[in-house]
Amino acid sequence: MRAVVTTGAGGPEVLSVGDVAEPTAAAGEVLIDVVATAVNRADTMQRQGFYPPPPGASEVVGLECSGRIAALGEGVEGWSVGDEVCALLAGGGYAARVAVPVGQVMPIPAGVSLVEAACLPEVASTVWSNVYMTAHLQKGERFLVHGGAGGIGTMAIQLAAARGAEVFTTAGSPEKLELCRSLGAAHAIDYREDDFVEVLTEAGGADVILDNMGAKYLGRNVTALATGGRLVIIGMQGGTKGELDINALLRKRASVTATSLRARPLAEKAAICCGVVENVWPLVASGAIRPIVEATMPLEDVARAHRAMEDGGHAGKFVLTL
Repeated sequence: MRAVVTTGAGGPEVLSVGDVAEPTAAAGEVLIDVVATAVNRADTMQRQGFYPPPPGASEVVGLECSGRIAALGEGVEGWSVGDEVCALLAGGGYAARVAVPVGQVMPIPAGVSLVEAACLPEVASTVWSNVYMTAHLQKGERFLVHGGAGGIGTMAIQLAAARGAEVFTTAGSPEKLELCRSLGAAHAIDYREDDFVEVLTEAGGADVILDNMGAKYLGRNVTALATGGRLVIIGMQGGTKGELDINALLRKRASVTATSLRARPLAEKAAICCGVVENVWPLVASGAIRPIVEATMPLEDVARAHRAMEDGGHAGKFVLTL
């Protein structure tokens, strides 16, 4: 079948479309004919050799997809061949077909096209699991997400605002700041000009921070927390090693949690996907949350999509169609 293949670790130029063996649906799995997939930061890390798939997962890049069910593995109930679905993947999304554990298969939210749906599973699962299942953000609390114009950021702003939080975010251009405001951010902070720590401190501190920068922002994030605040780290774009002020955490009775989604046990992923369908999809169907797509490209343009992702000038997600 057609899929993205790599010629070793490196830049976007190592990506091309070729032929690989077609997967089959094992017991408890669903085989999906992929219509579209989306590019995530983790995909670029895998391409560079820094983020290998977990044992047993497809070596093909791609952490989410949308499409139609082609076959059902033994024991799968509740789905039929031909159903339109989207799915959270451990790998394999940049391909014509992918086999997925049934617990990670989700219906397409009402009002969303099959192509647009490809960019929802990874960001919705990441935000729901971290901001709500881990950090327990409550209505009326102050929430800060860094990189508000990115895929995670645009979902986090919309979901937190729709559920009644006061949303703060950082971005690096007037256009991105305006997008963040349009999505529900009450406070959009230009990180090139302003200090998010000062803004949050003046407001009383952040109850929850969702951070993809890691070491670079660690100390400042802790300073920006409110008493009882929760910092959740989901990325390390700003480095892997930082100094943590334990005294500051103790004084604030605050917590720091680092999480990843890809390698979680199947039962945990299934619980997350159930939570997304129950709590996020109705907001998508109502229009309170919408997919933010920077561009749609054919699968053959995968290298161009990765290059554009790494250039950083985009808002939302890049979608690849098959």
